[in-house]
Amino acid sequence: MKKKSIVIVDDHLLFAQSLESLITKLEEYEVLAILKNGKELTQYYMHKRKVPDLILLDVKMPVMDGIQTMQWLKENRPEQKVLALTMEDDEDTIIKMLRNGAKGYLLKDIHPENFEFAMKMVIEQGFYYSGKIENALRNSENVDDSGDFHERLTEKERGFLKHACSELTYRDIAEEMGLSPKTIENYREAVFKKLEVKTRVGLVIYCMKNKLIKID
Repeated sequence: MKKKSIVIVDDHLLFAQSLESLITKLEEYEVLAILKNGKELTQYYMHKRKVPDLILLDVKMPVMDGIQTMQWLKENRPEQKVLALTMEDDEDTIIKMLRNGAKGYLLKDIHPENFEFAMKMVIEQGFYYSGKIENALRNSENVDDSGDFHERLTEKERGFLKHACSELTYRDIAEEMGLSPKTIENYREAVFKKLEVKTRVGLVIYCMKNKLIKID
């Protein structure tokens, strides 16, 4: 059986080595390398080493962090599958990672069984919806995929939806649309209710999943 290959990019050596030990105990996987930051990953590619089936990428790292690394991969290795593995769970960070091509994200305190499942999902199906995202999307699974649900949004709400899937803050969105922050808050609540999501991250994933918004 051909093993699926993994590269770990994390500056916390003890954690990375523990992760390697966990992965090597799984018969289906092998770890090709442990790298300390995105710069080392770019050098890994420059030396034409084996392209991994999956990269496990930390977000907070010196020299070249996770977001910078995803931007480089998006430009140079867009086909590379990446799963963010981090302690950072704020919406802005997650959205930036997703917009730059990460196929999912995990918090480092994830249960080993869920971790294995996440790797399998990204490698085989191209994306992993974490518990946080699954909760946000749970009620959307029964929505008709024809796109009729999108028609329930007003023109202004669709405009808000497009901006909400960007890296703009809500205040920036208000300025961009020439509206008050209170009006943007009302649009947010209306869109969340109509699409049955609970967070901005859930909204971004929902739009990616249903191809409502092209994530550049």
